[in-house]
Amino acid sequence: MTEAPSVRGAEVGRRIGVGLMYGLWKPRVLGAWKVPVTGPVILAVNHSHNIDGPMVMGVAPRPTHFLIKKEAFVGPLDPFLLGIGQVKVDRSSADRTAITRALGVLENGGVLGIFPEGTRGEGDFASLRAGLSYFAVRSGAPIVPVAVLGSTERRGRLIKGLPPLRSRVDVVFGEPFDAGDGSGRRTRKALDEATERIQKQLAAHLENARRLTGRQETLE
Repeated sequence: MTEAPSVRGAEVGRRIGVGLMYGLWKPRVLGAWKVPVTGPVILAVNHSHNIDGPMVMGVAPRPTHFLIKKEAFVGPLDPFLLGIGQVKVDRSSADRTAITRALGVLENGGVLGIFPEGTRGEGDFASLRAGLSYFAVRSGAPIVPVAVLGSTERRGRLIKGLPPLRSRVDVVFGEPFDAGDGSGRRTRKALDEATERIQKQLAAHLENARRLTGRQETLE
């Protein structure tokens, strides 16, 4: 077994997420049954708000280890995030420690959460960084697209940076798919082709999720 973040810690994080997310908002979860029950899985989550990660952690059917930028690990959040099995990543360089730990999650049959856009933005999967295709092709783990909708529609009156308390946030899980072409190649060309395949799948899932939830409007 490869050294990887604590599975037990991620389960604790999931339970905390369940309490917080269902206590503060009204998550509506669609398609969670599509997440494979066992084996390595990558959750590819759109990212338009800071609560997207905690929301997915709280509603996903399995404990999830997210790749999170190192800037979030400040003060007491540092030991807390590490304790609940999250992976600190330095986005300014090829962070070998983060890569090893993330691959360890997958090699040990766990769930790795990735924001493929790399940073918070429109949340529309328009621009993907190469990390997602690398982990998918290298590990062979299927990707489950996840769309979080409603986290940016309105601002709360009590806390401006968060959605209104008790407002509905939709989380839609899609069908698992393989990013690679089956050849096992890890060349730059193979990764570029995988990124292209991933982008089409994620964009199609987001469109489908908007249709399913009635949230056809463009995200702010």
